[in-house]
Amino acid sequence: MKQSIFEIKSNREIAKDTFEMVLAGDTSDVTAPGQFVNIKLEGFFLRRPISVCDWNEESLTIIYKVVGQGTEVMAEMKPGESFDILTGLGNGYNTDAVKEGDRPVLIGGGAGVPPMYGLAKTLMAKGVKPQVILGFNTAEEVFYKDEFEKLGADLYIATADGSVGTKGFVTDVMKEIEYTYFFTCGPMPMFKAIESIAETSGQYSFEERMGCGFGACMGCSCKTKYGNKRICKDGPVLEREEIIW
Repeated sequence: MKQSIFEIKSNREIAKDTFEMVLAGDTSDVTAPGQFVNIKLEGFFLRRPISVCDWNEESLTIIYKVVGQGTEVMAEMKPGESFDILTGLGNGYNTDAVKEGDRPVLIGGGAGVPPMYGLAKTLMAKGVKPQVILGFNTAEEVFYKDEFEKLGADLYIATADGSVGTKGFVTDVMKEIEYTYFFTCGPMPMFKAIESIAETSGQYSFEERMGCGFGACMGCSCKTKYGNKRICKDGPVLEREEIIW
């Protein structure tokens, strides 16, 4: 974990109430897809944990949805303004679980879509071509379709109202494809639906309310077959076989 100051390079709306922010700063502690950052906002007691969508040696990209006062403030911020950010939080996905020739599927729902992008890039760099399923409610909420397609991933989109792609949920697409492993991030109802039909091992990245974000407060503990684990530090990624639902 590292505490650094990051400067906003861009902050733009990419879908309904959904923003992409590019931040310049020290990204050396970001080492795996699925990690997150914790952002300090002036006037708010708790930091805001947000998953890393993409990163390089000089900057990182986050995607956030405006859902409360904190994210409303973020949406109004301009290039040149800065944040105090904790980086390198969480374990991230273990990409060693797949190898060249495997056909993993990446499943992202809503706010769980951004880390799937960094994961897809990492897998492609390893010679593993993933299938990607993205789930949204309506067409106006869809984002990063072009970005995933540019990576060369096999992309499927599901919308609850059928306005884009398959009408229904990510599991409706999942039932129709072949895969050797799965990675996912999204809300708990989606996880339980995936768990009920998944045919392989996989990794779940949990979305939990957090206090400190680095394991000190124990506010985001969950039960596993190996005892309690802190989602912010021991997770947010857990393997399918260890989870107690």
